Amino acid sequence: MRITITGRNIELTDGLKSAVEEKLGKLEKYFTPDTDVFVTLSVEKERQKIEVTIPVKGSMIRSEQVSNDMYVSIDLVEEVIERQLKKYKKKIISKQQSAASFKKEFLEKESEADDEIRIIRTKKFDMKPMYPEDACVQMELLGHDFFVFCNAETESVNVVYKRKGNTYGLIEPEF
Repeated sequence: MRITITGRNIELTDGLKSAVEEKLGKLEKYFTPDTDVFVTLSVEKERQKIEVTIPVKGSMIRSEQVSNDMYVSIDLVEEVIERQLKKYKKKIISKQQSAASFKKEFLEKESEADDEIRIIRTKKFDMKPMYPEDACVQMELLGHDFFVFCNAETESVNVVYKRKGNTYGLIEPEF
């Protein structure tokens, strides 16, 4: 695995780098050597945050953990990714050939006025047709509460979302 570590508002010490490489190195048993792993460490006030994104063929595996200690966050993120992989192993393997491939671009914009509504992050991605069940799997792999996708059955843009009680909802807009 190729691990790329970046820092925001934090100095990347050798200790932090080795802790990330050691913890995420445990995931090597799940991935081929040419797999890229993108890690972002950041500090905002008292929050120590780590974001890990692993693009794999047809999917994206992502986890974000926050705590008061960066080393605790690093431990947590590795556990979450390993749990995701074990939980969705069969679905990931069965959908490898037909799953959509997402490319994400992040665009940071800052507004000059503080009292205006500000969009601070824009995400763009290719939207390939998929079935609602596949969209739910992708949502879980990304660690999000909702997921926007193009429904392969209706060819319209839909949203799946998490509900209480570990159930899912589907929003199909009518025009």
